[in-house]
Formats: sequence, structure tokens, C-alpha cells
Amino acid sequence: MLTAYVFNESMLERRLLEPGEDIPQAAVWIDLVSPALGEDKMIEKLLGIAVPTREEMQEIEVSSRLYIEDGARFMTAVLMCQSDTSSPRHTPVTFILARQRLVTVRYDDPRPFAIVDHKLGRSCAPTVTGETVLCDLLEAVVDRAADILERAGAEVDAVSHAIFEPEQESSPTLSQNDILRSLGRKGDLASKVRESLVSVGRVLIFLLNEAEGMRWSKDTRMQLKSMQRDVSGLTDHATYLTNKITFQLDAMLGMVSIEQNNIIKIFSVAAVVFMPPTLIASIYGMNFRHMPELDWAFGYPTVVVVMVLAAAGPLAFFKWKKWL
Repeated sequence: MLTAYVFNESMLERRLLEPGEDIPQAAVWIDLVSPALGEDKMIEKLLGIAVPTREEMQEIEVSSRLYIEDGARFMTAVLMCQSDTSSPRHTPVTFILARQRLVTVRYDDPRPFAIVDHKLGRSCAPTVTGETVLCDLLEAVVDRAADILERAGAEVDAVSHAIFEPEQESSPTLSQNDILRSLGRKGDLASKVRESLVSVGRVLIFLLNEAEGMRWSKDTRMQLKSMQRDVSGLTDHATYLTNKITFQLDAMLGMVSIEQNNIIKIFSVAAVVFMPPTLIASIYGMNFRHMPELDWAFGYPTVVVVMVLAAAGPLAFFKWKKWL
């Protein structure tokens, strides 16, 4: 799907191009989503650049993600997608700056694109260019990452209360399996957000190095530096959140181990307590002919009392040693 954004009065007009329709010469932003056969050739013909393939976008080398070719700047970042669902994932997005136009190539629908589409569709400055659209997109990506981390942090705090303060009414009632699954999902989400922020941070560094050569305004360079500081802070926060989740996982597994040890201790104490009475009962169950206690009038109650004392003795010893 090929979409062109053209400035119209005080906004960017969104035009969905039909197959075979030419790209408007006045297009400021060209959004290429899951390009069909021939759509990438239209961009290559208009701007004289080679659009990277999906396989090339997924390469992890920095030199394959950030480079200059035929006067155009190619930048590929990993963005979060479907982060509000139970199965968040990464998606590579390539930003291409060529002749003051922005070309975006993607195979998914990250939320920042819809946010910027809605924002520029309402109003934008008459001096809008591909560079300003790129800054808006990167700013939306950073803001979205912050929102994801804030929500994940709040959910991790709720799980923390469920682990360490389960008796409080405000704490959610969660089983151990639910807690482990929740922490696992939040840890995976935090690591994905951190990876996305690292890739966005590299794009910002690349742009700051190229800003002077592209003769960007001072305000734009200041905006890039501000986003770079935000990305650095969010990366640290994602690392902190990951460490916090790891601590909670260790604590939860430790509590599970303690509960299991308590259960095993109960069975061990029960086995030790019933061992002497079992020995006594087995002795007097032998039915030998010459057992003097068999002829006693009080032989049976005496043996029962001895069995009770034999069971109480280990319990008293365990309590004295503070093992119970």
C-alpha cells in the first residue's frame, strides 16, 4: 500500500494511491506499507534511490541500518508493535530522507504512525518538510515507549504487592502461576522496549551527525538532542525495570521454594513422630508365645501410653530445638 502526504492549506492531506497512479511531485511524506510489486520501483524512479527489501531491513549490522547512498539518508529502527496486547513484537521500519522528502518503509502498523497521521492531518506548518515529519515520528516513538514503560511499571508494582503484601485488601489475588506468567510477560516487554530505544538512539545520533551537513535549523537540532536525552533516560528506566522484574522473579521462586520446604518438613516430622509408635506396635504384633506383656491385665493400655509418649517425645524435642 502506497500513501502520499501532500501539503494542502494548513494540513497534510493523505492520498491513498491506486495501482499505477503516479506519486505527486509535491508529496512531503511517502508511506510504503508492505509494498506490492512495482510500488518500490515508483519511489526509485521518483527519487533515484533503491528501497531496501524486508530482508535488508532485518539485518542487525549498524552499517546496514544507517548509511548514506546517492545523497539519501537511510535509517532503520526497530519499533514496538501491538504492545497493548498479550503478544507484543518488534517490527523494523526504514526512514529515508531524500530531497527534503521522507519515505517510510514498513511491514506492520506501529501506533506512532497513526498518531502522526492524525496530528498532521489536523494542522501543520506551511514549511513542513520530510525532516520535520521525521522528527514528529521519532518524537511519537519516544513518547510511545515512555507510555509502555509507565504502564509496565505500574503493573509490575501491582504484582509486587501481590507477592510481598498478599494480606492487604488492595493487593490483587493472584496465584503463583499467574504471578510468574505476568512477570515473564513484563520482562519480555521491557527488554523489547529497551532494544527499540537503543535502535532509535542510534538513529538520533546518526541524524545529529548529519544535521550540520543537511543544514537543519538550530531548533531542529535542539529537538533531536532533547529526544536523545529522553531516549537515554528511558533506556536506563527500562534497564531498572528489567532488574526489578528479575528481583521479583527471584523472590517469587524463593517463596515457592520456602513453601515446598515447609511441606517437606511437615512430612518429615510426621514420619519421625510416628516412627517410635510404629516400632512398638510392630514389636507387639509379632504374636510370640513367650511375651510377658501378653499376660498383663494392663498390658494393652500400658503399650498405648508408651506409644503416645514415644510420639510426643520427638515433637517436644523439635520444639525445644526450635525446628518447628
